[in-house]
Amino acid sequence: MNISQSTNDVYPSALKIAGHAGVMQLAAAMEVLRQAFAEKAIEFSDVLKMGRTQLQDAVPMTLGQEFSTYAVMLEEDIERLNEAVQLIHEINLGATAIGTGINAHPDYARLVCQQLVAITGIPLKTAPNLIEATQDCGSFVQLSGVLKRIAVKLSKICNDLRLLSSGPRAGFAEINLPPMQAGSSIMPGKVNPVIPEVVNQIAFEVIGNDMTISFAAEAGQLQLNAFEPIIAHSIFKSVTHLRAGCLTLAEKCIKGITANRESLRRNVENSIGLVTALNPYIGYANATAIAQEALLSGGSVYELVLSKGLLTKTQLDEILKPEVLTQPRTMVQL
Repeated sequence: MNISQSTNDVYPSALKIAGHAGVMQLAAAMEVLRQAFAEKAIEFSDVLKMGRTQLQDAVPMTLGQEFSTYAVMLEEDIERLNEAVQLIHEINLGATAIGTGINAHPDYARLVCQQLVAITGIPLKTAPNLIEATQDCGSFVQLSGVLKRIAVKLSKICNDLRLLSSGPRAGFAEINLPPMQAGSSIMPGKVNPVIPEVVNQIAFEVIGNDMTISFAAEAGQLQLNAFEPIIAHSIFKSVTHLRAGCLTLAEKCIKGITANRESLRRNVENSIGLVTALNPYIGYANATAIAQEALLSGGSVYELVLSKGLLTKTQLDEILKPEVLTQPRTMVQL
């Protein structure tokens, strides 16, 4: 029988304990994915490529820098997730029906919280205002917002992977994703980026779940929110699917990615954006003329600079070293 208890305080407290466990599993999976990107960043640290803004050639960078960005994005979101989980450590057990603690012993809330901490190892604490804690679902809204943030970033990363691996002949073709399955029943040899696409779809679901949670939290009336079941269902789906998505992406995609090194290097040498890097050495007027001629003729910036005697091959190769092109530093002494 419900001695000192009500569904209205037991149910949300149980959800928060279960939520903590799920979030910790998600954080661990995100760390696996972060590490996979970090390892690729090291592997590709010497691979020069063109960066892009608005899908147009920008300036050179390394493929390692591109992959390190993804590792940092995940690291930041692991931190945000650890911050958000702190909010669901606050429980309302002992509030009974609406937060007044009717029918509960004065020491019940304190003692039961102590026992739960001992059993679970979670740093739970009793909410300072149990009436507020019984009706407010703000901690779930905050957690869901972080889950949406993770989903949005993961989907953006997967969009990049799909673009960078597009082709293999008529696309970017900068990286190769490990093939998972035949991609078409009519086009022989076609292979699709199915693992990033799976994670994209998980992200779409999580974003939708966040909307559901927002409406459910808003719809609470007076001293109780009757819609915590759909909040819990949506959060647990988001956490479970994000965890699976991170592990699948790491194991079946990121760890097996290879770089098309020669193609990436040719793209840099042929890109009009290369003149930005050469501008300090050949001057703005020469750089502009080279860019215009390369556009009109379809020629290589690299070859045009050599043919006009603006730089020697030794000088040009020195300037095009990744460590020169991809970080702030003083000019190379030619």
